Amino acid sequence: MSVTIHWFRFDLRLSDNPALSAAARSGQVVPVYILEDQIGEAKGQTTSILQQTYAMGGASKLWLHYALSSLQSDLQDRLILRRGSAEHILGELIDETGAQQVTMTRCYAPHQLETDRNIQQKLKEKGVKVTVETGNLLWEPEQIRKQDGTPYKVFTPFYRRGCLTADPPRQPLPRAKIEFFTEKDIRSLTIEALDLKPSLNWTDEVASKWDISETGAKTALQRFIMSDHSDGLSDYAEGRNFPSKTATSRLSPYLKFGQISPHQAWYAADGHFNSADQNLDIFRSELGWREFSYHLLHTHPHLKTKPLQVKFAEFKWLNEPEHLRAWQTGQTGFPIVDAGMRELYQTGYMHNRVRMIVGSFLVKNLLLDWRHGEAWFWDCLFDADAASNTASWQWIAGCGADAAPYFRVFNPITQGQKFDSDGEYTRHYVPELANMPSKYLFNPFDAPTNVLQRAGVTLGKSYPHPLVDVKTSRLRALEHFAALPKAAS
Repeated sequence: MSVTIHWFRFDLRLSDNPALSAAARSGQVVPVYILEDQIGEAKGQTTSILQQTYAMGGASKLWLHYALSSLQSDLQDRLILRRGSAEHILGELIDETGAQQVTMTRCYAPHQLETDRNIQQKLKEKGVKVTVETGNLLWEPEQIRKQDGTPYKVFTPFYRRGCLTADPPRQPLPRAKIEFFTEKDIRSLTIEALDLKPSLNWTDEVASKWDISETGAKTALQRFIMSDHSDGLSDYAEGRNFPSKTATSRLSPYLKFGQISPHQAWYAADGHFNSADQNLDIFRSELGWREFSYHLLHTHPHLKTKPLQVKFAEFKWLNEPEHLRAWQTGQTGFPIVDAGMRELYQTGYMHNRVRMIVGSFLVKNLLLDWRHGEAWFWDCLFDADAASNTASWQWIAGCGADAAPYFRVFNPITQGQKFDSDGEYTRHYVPELANMPSKYLFNPFDAPTNVLQRAGVTLGKSYPHPLVDVKTSRLRALEHFAALPKAAS
Protein backbone atom coordinates (compact mmCIF):
# COMPACT_ATOMS: atom_id res chain seq x y z
CA MET A 1 0.00 0.00 0.00
CA SER A 2 1.12 3.54 -0.74
CA VAL A 3 2.72 5.43 2.17
CA THR A 4 2.53 9.20 2.64
CA ILE A 5 4.33 11.37 5.18
CA HIS A 6 2.25 14.28 6.42
CA TRP A 7 4.50 17.03 7.74
CA PHE A 8 2.63 18.98 10.42
CA ARG A 9 3.65 22.61 10.92
CA PHE A 10 1.11 25.35 11.57
CA ASP A 11 -1.81 22.99 10.90
CA LEU A 12 -2.04 21.10 14.19
CA ARG A 13 -5.57 19.81 13.59
CA LEU A 14 -7.38 16.83 12.08
CA SER A 15 -10.50 18.69 10.91
CA ASP A 16 -10.43 20.95 7.86
CA ASN A 17 -6.86 20.03 7.03
CA PRO A 18 -6.66 19.63 3.23
CA ALA A 19 -3.06 18.38 3.22
CA LEU A 20 -3.76 15.75 5.88
CA SER A 21 -6.93 14.69 4.05
CA ALA A 22 -4.90 14.32 0.84
CA ALA A 23 -2.46 12.09 2.70
CA ALA A 24 -5.30 10.01 4.16
CA ARG A 25 -6.83 9.47 0.70
CA SER A 26 -3.50 8.20 -0.64
CA GLY A 27 -3.04 5.25 1.72
CA GLN A 28 -1.15 4.77 4.96
CA VAL A 29 0.01 7.91 6.75
CA VAL A 30 3.14 8.72 8.75
CA PRO A 31 2.39 11.95 10.67
CA VAL A 32 5.49 13.90 11.70
CA TYR A 33 6.36 17.14 13.45
CA ILE A 34 9.92 18.46 13.07
CA LEU A 35 11.21 21.10 15.45
CA GLU A 36 13.53 23.22 13.34
CA ASP A 37 14.10 25.94 15.93
CA GLN A 38 17.83 26.27 16.76
CA ILE A 39 18.63 23.35 14.51
CA GLY A 40 22.14 22.11 14.04
CA GLU A 41 23.62 23.50 17.24
CA ALA A 42 24.85 20.13 18.42
CA LYS A 43 26.70 19.61 15.14
CA GLY A 44 28.22 23.07 15.11
CA GLN A 45 25.99 24.20 12.27
CA THR A 46 24.41 27.63 12.16
CA THR A 47 20.88 28.66 11.35
CA SER A 48 20.20 31.15 8.58
CA ILE A 49 19.57 34.80 9.38
CA LEU A 50 15.92 34.29 8.43
CA GLN A 51 15.57 31.34 10.80
CA GLN A 52 17.12 33.37 13.61
CA THR A 53 14.75 36.26 12.90
CA TYR A 54 11.71 34.01 13.14
CA ALA A 55 12.94 31.68 15.90
CA MET A 56 10.05 30.88 18.24
CA GLY A 57 9.59 33.00 21.33
CA GLY A 58 9.14 31.54 24.80
CA ALA A 59 5.35 31.76 24.80
CA SER A 60 5.09 30.08 21.40
CA LYS A 61 7.29 27.22 22.59
CA LEU A 62 5.13 26.75 25.66
CA TRP A 63 1.92 26.66 23.60
CA LEU A 64 3.54 24.28 21.10
CA HIS A 65 4.48 21.88 23.92
CA TYR A 66 0.85 21.46 24.94
CA ALA A 67 -0.46 21.59 21.37
CA LEU A 68 1.79 18.70 20.33
CA SER A 69 0.78 16.74 23.42
CA SER A 70 -2.87 17.13 22.46
CA LEU A 71 -2.21 16.28 18.81
CA GLN A 72 -0.27 13.20 19.87
CA SER A 73 -3.33 12.02 21.79
CA ASP A 74 -5.66 12.79 18.85
CA LEU A 75 -3.36 10.74 16.60
CA GLN A 76 -3.38 7.75 18.96
CA ASP A 77 0.29 8.28 19.85
CA ARG A 78 1.33 7.86 16.21
CA LEU A 79 2.84 11.34 15.79
CA ILE A 80 6.58 11.11 15.05
CA LEU A 81 8.59 13.88 16.73
CA ARG A 82 12.04 14.78 15.48
CA ARG A 83 14.38 17.74 15.88
CA GLY A 84 16.84 19.11 13.34
CA SER A 85 16.94 19.87 9.63
CA ALA A 86 13.56 19.19 8.01
CA GLU A 87 15.24 18.33 4.72
CA HIS A 88 17.47 15.74 6.39
CA ILE A 89 14.75 14.26 8.61
CA LEU A 90 12.20 13.93 5.81
CA GLY A 91 14.86 12.13 3.78
CA GLU A 92 15.47 9.75 6.69
CA LEU A 93 11.76 9.03 7.10
CA ILE A 94 11.34 8.36 3.39
CA ASP A 95 14.17 5.82 3.57
CA GLU A 96 12.72 4.24 6.74
CA THR A 97 9.13 3.94 5.50
CA GLY A 98 9.40 3.79 1.72
CA ALA A 99 7.03 6.75 1.47
CA GLN A 100 6.23 7.87 -2.06
CA GLN A 101 4.65 11.20 -1.11
CA VAL A 102 5.02 14.07 1.37
CA THR A 103 2.06 16.34 2.10
CA MET A 104 2.24 19.72 3.81
CA THR A 105 0.22 22.87 4.35
CA ARG A 106 1.58 26.01 2.74
CA CYS A 107 3.45 28.40 5.05
CA TYR A 108 4.18 32.04 4.34
CA ALA A 109 7.06 33.37 6.47
CA PRO A 110 10.15 34.11 4.34
CA HIS A 111 12.33 31.50 6.06
CA GLN A 112 9.62 28.87 5.53
CA LEU A 113 9.36 29.72 1.84
CA GLU A 114 13.13 29.33 1.54
CA THR A 115 13.06 25.97 3.33
CA ASP A 116 10.10 24.69 1.34
CA ARG A 117 11.66 25.50 -2.03
CA ASN A 118 14.81 23.58 -1.11
CA ILE A 119 12.91 20.60 0.28
CA GLN A 120 10.54 20.31 -2.66
CA GLN A 121 13.45 20.36 -5.08
CA LYS A 122 15.39 17.70 -3.15
CA LEU A 123 12.37 15.41 -2.77
CA LYS A 124 11.46 15.66 -6.44
CA GLU A 125 15.05 14.71 -7.30
CA LYS A 126 14.48 11.56 -5.19
CA GLY A 127 11.30 10.79 -7.10
CA VAL A 128 9.03 11.62 -4.17
CA LYS A 129 5.77 13.42 -4.88
CA VAL A 130 5.27 16.62 -2.89
CA THR A 131 1.71 17.85 -2.31
CA VAL A 132 1.33 21.35 -0.89
CA GLU A 133 -2.21 22.35 0.07
CA THR A 134 -3.55 25.70 1.23
CA GLY A 135 -5.41 25.68 4.51
CA ASN A 136 -4.37 28.52 6.79
CA LEU A 137 -5.63 31.54 4.85
CA LEU A 138 -9.04 32.30 3.36
CA TRP A 139 -7.49 33.80 0.22
CA GLU A 140 -3.95 33.19 -0.96
CA PRO A 141 -1.72 36.30 -0.98
CA GLU A 142 -1.26 36.38 -4.76
CA GLN A 143 -5.00 35.89 -5.31
CA ILE A 144 -6.10 39.36 -4.15
CA ARG A 145 -4.88 42.14 -6.44
CA LYS A 146 -6.12 45.49 -7.67
CA GLN A 147 -7.54 45.72 -11.18
CA ASP A 148 -4.14 46.77 -12.51
CA GLY A 149 -2.57 43.66 -11.00
CA THR A 150 -0.65 45.45 -8.25
CA PRO A 151 -1.00 44.56 -4.56
CA TYR A 152 -3.22 46.53 -2.22
CA LYS A 153 -1.62 48.85 0.34
CA VAL A 154 -4.78 49.89 2.22
CA PHE A 155 -6.94 47.48 4.21
CA THR A 156 -10.49 48.61 3.39
CA PRO A 157 -10.23 48.28 -0.41
CA PHE A 158 -8.17 45.10 0.03
CA TYR A 159 -10.97 43.54 2.05
CA ARG A 160 -14.10 45.11 0.57
CA ARG A 161 -13.11 45.29 -3.10
CA GLY A 162 -10.61 42.46 -3.14
CA CYS A 163 -11.58 39.69 -0.75
CA LEU A 164 -15.35 40.11 -0.65
CA THR A 165 -15.66 40.26 -4.44
CA ALA A 166 -13.38 37.25 -4.98
CA ASP A 167 -14.58 33.66 -4.81
CA PRO A 168 -15.89 32.98 -1.29
CA PRO A 169 -13.72 30.88 1.03
CA ARG A 170 -14.23 27.16 0.60
CA GLN A 171 -16.35 25.31 3.14
CA PRO A 172 -14.49 23.47 5.95
CA LEU A 173 -13.60 19.83 5.37
CA PRO A 174 -14.57 16.99 7.74
CA ARG A 175 -12.09 15.34 10.09
CA ALA A 176 -9.53 13.26 8.21
CA LYS A 177 -9.93 9.48 8.50
CA ILE A 178 -6.40 8.16 8.84
CA GLU A 179 -4.95 4.69 8.35
CA PHE A 180 -1.56 4.77 10.04
CA PHE A 181 1.65 3.19 8.78
CA THR A 182 2.23 0.20 11.08
CA GLU A 183 4.74 -2.03 9.30
CA LYS A 184 7.51 -1.14 11.74
CA ASP A 185 8.24 1.12 14.66
CA ILE A 186 9.67 4.51 13.77
CA ARG A 187 12.04 6.31 16.09
CA SER A 188 10.46 9.32 17.77
CA LEU A 189 11.45 11.78 20.47
CA THR A 190 9.22 12.39 23.44
CA ILE A 191 7.56 15.78 23.70
CA GLU A 192 9.65 16.49 26.79
CA ALA A 193 12.82 15.84 24.79
CA LEU A 194 11.94 18.74 22.50
CA ASP A 195 12.64 20.98 25.50
CA LEU A 196 9.91 23.49 24.63
CA LYS A 197 8.83 24.42 28.15
CA PRO A 198 10.89 27.24 29.66
CA SER A 199 12.36 26.43 33.07
CA LEU A 200 10.23 29.04 34.83
CA ASN A 201 7.78 28.28 37.60
CA TRP A 202 4.93 30.26 36.03
CA THR A 203 4.63 28.28 32.79
CA ASP A 204 2.11 25.69 33.97
CA GLU A 205 0.00 28.40 35.59
CA VAL A 206 -0.06 30.43 32.37
CA ALA A 207 -0.89 27.39 30.25
CA SER A 208 -3.65 26.32 32.67
CA LYS A 209 -5.68 29.36 31.63
CA TRP A 210 -6.17 27.80 28.18
CA ASP A 211 -7.37 24.51 26.73
CA ILE A 212 -4.50 24.10 24.28
CA SER A 213 -6.02 21.58 21.88
CA GLU A 214 -8.10 21.32 18.74
CA THR A 215 -11.09 20.57 20.97
CA GLY A 216 -10.30 23.69 23.01
CA ALA A 217 -10.27 25.75 19.82
CA LYS A 218 -13.67 24.45 18.75
CA THR A 219 -15.07 25.06 22.24
CA ALA A 220 -13.78 28.63 22.24
CA LEU A 221 -15.35 29.27 18.84
CA GLN A 222 -18.71 27.81 19.89
CA ARG A 223 -18.71 29.79 23.14
CA PHE A 224 -18.08 32.96 21.18
CA ILE A 225 -20.79 32.26 18.60
CA MET A 226 -23.46 30.98 21.00
CA SER A 227 -23.06 33.49 23.87
CA ASP A 228 -26.09 35.57 24.78
CA HIS A 229 -26.78 39.18 23.82
CA SER A 230 -24.40 40.65 26.41
CA ASP A 231 -21.41 38.58 25.45
CA GLY A 232 -19.51 37.00 22.57
CA LEU A 233 -20.37 37.65 18.94
CA SER A 234 -23.76 39.11 19.86
CA ASP A 235 -21.96 42.07 21.45
CA TYR A 236 -18.85 42.08 19.28
CA ALA A 237 -19.29 45.39 17.46
CA GLU A 238 -19.39 47.34 20.73
CA GLY A 239 -18.09 44.98 23.40
CA ARG A 240 -14.80 44.06 21.69
CA ASN A 241 -13.33 47.40 22.82
CA PHE A 242 -13.83 46.75 26.54
CA PRO A 243 -11.14 44.54 28.11
CA SER A 244 -13.25 43.46 31.10
CA LYS A 245 -15.87 41.92 28.78
CA THR A 246 -15.64 38.50 27.14
CA ALA A 247 -16.82 39.83 23.79
CA THR A 248 -13.75 38.77 21.82
CA SER A 249 -13.21 35.29 20.41
CA ARG A 250 -9.69 34.67 21.82
CA LEU A 251 -9.13 32.43 18.81
CA SER A 252 -5.86 34.04 17.74
CA PRO A 253 -3.47 31.50 19.37
CA TYR A 254 -5.46 28.62 17.89
CA LEU A 255 -5.38 30.23 14.44
CA LYS A 256 -1.64 30.88 14.77
CA PHE A 257 -0.90 27.19 15.43
CA GLY A 258 -3.59 25.91 13.09
CA GLN A 259 -5.65 24.19 15.77
CA ILE A 260 -8.61 25.76 14.04
CA SER A 261 -8.79 27.06 10.48
CA PRO A 262 -9.96 30.51 9.38
CA HIS A 263 -12.57 28.73 7.26
CA GLN A 264 -14.09 27.17 10.38
CA ALA A 265 -14.15 30.59 12.05
CA TRP A 266 -15.60 32.28 8.95
CA TYR A 267 -18.55 29.91 8.59
CA ALA A 268 -19.21 29.07 12.26
CA ALA A 269 -21.98 31.65 12.63
CA ASP A 270 -23.97 30.42 9.62
CA GLY A 271 -27.46 29.53 10.81
CA HIS A 272 -27.06 31.62 13.96
CA PHE A 273 -26.52 35.11 12.52
CA ASN A 274 -27.79 36.88 9.44
CA SER A 275 -24.96 37.49 6.98
CA ALA A 276 -25.72 41.22 7.16
CA ASP A 277 -25.45 41.33 10.96
CA GLN A 278 -23.05 44.09 12.02
CA ASN A 279 -21.38 41.94 14.66
CA LEU A 280 -20.67 39.16 12.17
CA ASP A 281 -19.49 41.63 9.54
CA ILE A 282 -16.98 43.20 11.92
CA PHE A 283 -15.77 39.81 13.18
CA ARG A 284 -15.17 38.64 9.63
CA SER A 285 -13.37 41.90 8.87
CA GLU A 286 -10.99 41.10 11.74
CA LEU A 287 -10.24 37.81 9.99
CA GLY A 288 -9.71 40.04 6.97
CA TRP A 289 -7.04 41.99 8.85
CA ARG A 290 -5.20 38.70 9.39
CA GLU A 291 -5.38 38.08 5.64
CA PHE A 292 -4.12 41.61 4.95
CA SER A 293 -1.13 41.07 7.24
CA TYR A 294 -0.11 37.96 5.28
CA HIS A 295 -0.71 39.87 2.05
CA LEU A 296 1.79 42.48 3.29
CA LEU A 297 4.30 39.83 4.37
CA HIS A 298 4.06 38.22 0.94
CA THR A 299 4.79 41.48 -0.87
CA HIS A 300 7.25 42.80 1.75
CA PRO A 301 9.37 39.88 3.02
CA HIS A 302 11.39 42.19 5.29
CA LEU A 303 8.26 43.30 7.14
CA LYS A 304 9.64 42.11 10.48
CA THR A 305 12.79 44.20 10.40
CA LYS A 306 12.22 47.18 8.12
CA PRO A 307 9.49 49.86 8.08
CA LEU A 308 7.26 49.69 5.01
CA GLN A 309 7.52 53.45 4.70
CA VAL A 310 11.23 53.98 4.05
CA LYS A 311 11.15 57.52 5.36
CA PHE A 312 11.04 55.93 8.83
CA ALA A 313 14.34 54.10 8.31
CA GLU A 314 16.35 56.98 9.78
CA PHE A 315 13.84 57.98 12.46
CA LYS A 316 15.68 59.06 15.61
CA TRP A 317 14.21 56.75 18.24
CA LEU A 318 15.35 57.30 21.81
CA ASN A 319 17.66 54.89 23.62
CA GLU A 320 16.20 54.52 27.12
CA PRO A 321 16.72 50.93 28.39
CA GLU A 322 15.18 51.74 31.78
CA HIS A 323 12.01 53.03 30.12
CA LEU A 324 11.83 49.92 27.94
CA ARG A 325 12.21 47.65 30.96
CA ALA A 326 9.53 49.56 32.88
CA TRP A 327 7.18 49.14 29.91
CA GLN A 328 7.94 45.42 29.59
CA THR A 329 7.28 44.75 33.28
CA GLY A 330 4.19 46.94 33.70
CA GLN A 331 5.85 49.62 35.82
CA THR A 332 5.24 52.75 33.73
CA GLY A 333 3.07 54.59 36.26
CA PHE A 334 0.11 54.54 33.85
CA PRO A 335 -2.34 51.93 35.16
CA ILE A 336 -4.02 50.88 31.90
CA VAL A 337 -0.61 50.38 30.28
CA ASP A 338 0.70 48.45 33.27
CA ALA A 339 -2.45 46.31 33.38
CA GLY A 340 -1.97 45.33 29.75
CA MET A 341 1.69 44.46 30.13
CA ARG A 342 0.98 42.37 33.21
CA GLU A 343 -1.90 40.60 31.49
CA LEU A 344 0.56 39.71 28.73
CA TYR A 345 3.09 38.21 31.13
CA GLN A 346 0.52 36.39 33.26
CA THR A 347 -1.65 34.96 30.46
CA GLY A 348 0.33 35.02 27.20
CA TYR A 349 -2.40 37.23 25.78
CA MET A 350 -3.51 40.85 25.72
CA HIS A 351 -6.85 42.41 24.81
CA ASN A 352 -6.73 44.08 21.39
CA ARG A 353 -7.79 47.54 22.58
CA VAL A 354 -5.08 47.43 25.23
CA ARG A 355 -2.52 46.32 22.64
CA MET A 356 -3.14 49.57 20.80
CA ILE A 357 -2.82 51.59 24.01
CA VAL A 358 0.47 50.01 25.14
CA GLY A 359 1.86 50.13 21.60
CA SER A 360 1.08 53.80 21.19
CA PHE A 361 2.59 54.53 24.60
CA LEU A 362 5.86 52.79 23.69
CA VAL A 363 6.44 54.35 20.29
CA LYS A 364 4.91 57.79 20.84
CA ASN A 365 4.97 58.70 24.52
CA LEU A 366 8.32 56.98 25.12
CA LEU A 367 9.65 57.36 21.55
CA LEU A 368 11.14 53.87 21.62
CA ASP A 369 11.63 51.86 18.43
CA TRP A 370 8.56 49.79 17.50
CA ARG A 371 10.87 46.81 16.94
CA HIS A 372 11.46 46.61 20.71
CA GLY A 373 7.72 46.18 21.17
CA GLU A 374 7.45 43.70 18.32
CA ALA A 375 10.26 41.60 19.80
CA TRP A 376 8.73 41.61 23.30
CA PHE A 377 5.32 40.60 21.98
CA TRP A 378 6.99 37.95 19.80
CA ASP A 379 8.49 36.40 22.91
CA CYS A 380 5.51 36.79 25.26
CA LEU A 381 2.36 36.41 23.14
CA PHE A 382 0.89 33.01 22.41
CA ASP A 383 -0.62 34.40 19.21
CA ALA A 384 2.39 36.30 17.83
CA ASP A 385 2.70 35.14 14.24
CA ALA A 386 5.01 36.08 11.41
CA ALA A 387 2.59 38.51 9.79
CA SER A 388 0.03 39.94 12.21
CA ASN A 389 2.41 40.81 15.04
CA THR A 390 4.73 42.86 12.84
CA ALA A 391 2.01 44.44 10.72
CA SER A 392 0.19 45.55 13.87
CA TRP A 393 3.31 47.16 15.33
CA GLN A 394 4.05 48.96 12.08
CA TRP A 395 0.44 50.15 12.04
CA ILE A 396 0.57 51.65 15.54
CA ALA A 397 3.99 53.19 14.89
CA GLY A 398 2.70 54.88 11.75
CA CYS A 399 5.34 53.35 9.48
CA GLY A 400 3.35 50.49 7.96
CA ALA A 401 0.77 50.10 5.23
CA ASP A 402 -2.53 51.81 6.02
CA ALA A 403 -0.90 52.93 9.27
CA ALA A 404 -2.41 54.95 12.07
CA PRO A 405 -1.61 58.63 11.38
CA TYR A 406 1.39 59.89 13.30
CA PHE A 407 -0.67 62.50 15.13
CA ARG A 408 -2.94 59.82 16.60
CA VAL A 409 -1.53 59.29 20.09
CA PHE A 410 -3.61 57.18 22.46
CA ASN A 411 -3.95 59.01 25.77
CA PRO A 412 -3.47 56.29 28.42
CA ILE A 413 -5.59 58.19 30.95
CA THR A 414 -8.66 58.86 28.81
CA GLN A 415 -8.41 55.43 27.13
CA GLY A 416 -8.62 53.78 30.54
CA GLN A 417 -11.50 55.99 31.62
CA LYS A 418 -13.43 55.26 28.43
CA PHE A 419 -12.85 51.54 27.96
CA ASP A 420 -12.42 50.37 31.57
CA SER A 421 -14.67 52.89 33.26
CA ASP A 422 -15.45 50.71 36.28
CA GLY A 423 -11.78 49.73 36.59
CA GLU A 424 -12.47 45.99 36.71
CA TYR A 425 -9.70 45.08 34.26
CA THR A 426 -7.13 47.53 35.65
CA ARG A 427 -7.73 46.66 39.30
CA HIS A 428 -7.40 42.96 38.49
CA TYR A 429 -3.94 43.30 36.99
CA VAL A 430 -2.75 46.24 39.10
CA PRO A 431 -4.00 45.13 42.53
CA GLU A 432 -1.91 47.74 44.36
CA LEU A 433 -4.47 50.26 43.06
CA ALA A 434 -7.52 48.16 44.03
CA ASN A 435 -8.70 50.74 46.59
CA MET A 436 -8.03 53.78 44.44
CA PRO A 437 -11.27 55.67 43.68
CA SER A 438 -12.28 55.57 40.01
CA LYS A 439 -11.77 59.33 39.67
CA TYR A 440 -8.01 58.84 40.06
CA LEU A 441 -7.57 55.20 39.05
CA PHE A 442 -5.98 56.00 35.71
CA ASN A 443 -4.03 59.04 36.94
CA PRO A 444 -3.05 58.31 40.55
CA PHE A 445 -0.30 60.91 40.25
CA ASP A 446 -3.03 63.60 40.24
CA ALA A 447 -4.70 62.29 43.42
CA PRO A 448 -4.45 64.38 46.62
CA THR A 449 -2.24 62.97 49.36
CA ASN A 450 -5.17 62.03 51.59
CA VAL A 451 -6.79 60.05 48.75
CA LEU A 452 -3.57 58.13 48.16
CA GLN A 453 -3.22 57.43 51.87
CA ARG A 454 -6.77 56.07 52.16
CA ALA A 455 -6.12 53.83 49.14
CA GLY A 456 -2.87 52.57 50.65
CA VAL A 457 -0.84 53.88 47.72
CA THR A 458 2.59 55.45 48.05
CA LEU A 459 3.84 56.72 44.71
CA GLY A 460 7.40 55.69 44.10
CA LYS A 461 7.09 52.74 46.50
CA SER A 462 3.88 50.73 46.18
CA TYR A 463 3.24 52.09 42.66
CA PRO A 464 5.70 53.92 40.38
CA HIS A 465 5.71 57.56 39.42
CA PRO A 466 4.79 58.09 35.74
CA LEU A 467 7.72 57.73 33.35
CA VAL A 468 6.67 60.77 31.32
CA ASP A 469 4.16 63.58 31.30
CA VAL A 470 1.32 62.71 28.91
CA LYS A 471 0.97 66.15 27.32
CA THR A 472 4.69 66.88 27.07
CA SER A 473 5.53 63.47 25.61
CA ARG A 474 2.71 63.78 23.09
CA LEU A 475 4.01 67.13 21.86
CA ARG A 476 7.54 65.71 21.66
CA ALA A 477 6.27 62.82 19.55
CA LEU A 478 4.37 65.14 17.21
CA GLU A 479 7.50 67.22 16.68
CA HIS A 480 9.62 64.16 15.88
CA PHE A 481 7.07 62.64 13.52
CA ALA A 482 6.32 65.94 11.80
CA ALA A 483 10.03 66.29 10.98
CA LEU A 484 9.91 63.22 8.74
CA PRO A 485 10.08 63.77 4.98
CA LYS A 486 6.61 64.52 3.63
CA ALA A 487 6.70 62.07 0.76
CA ALA A 488 6.42 58.44 1.87
CA SER A 489 7.90 55.75 -0.30
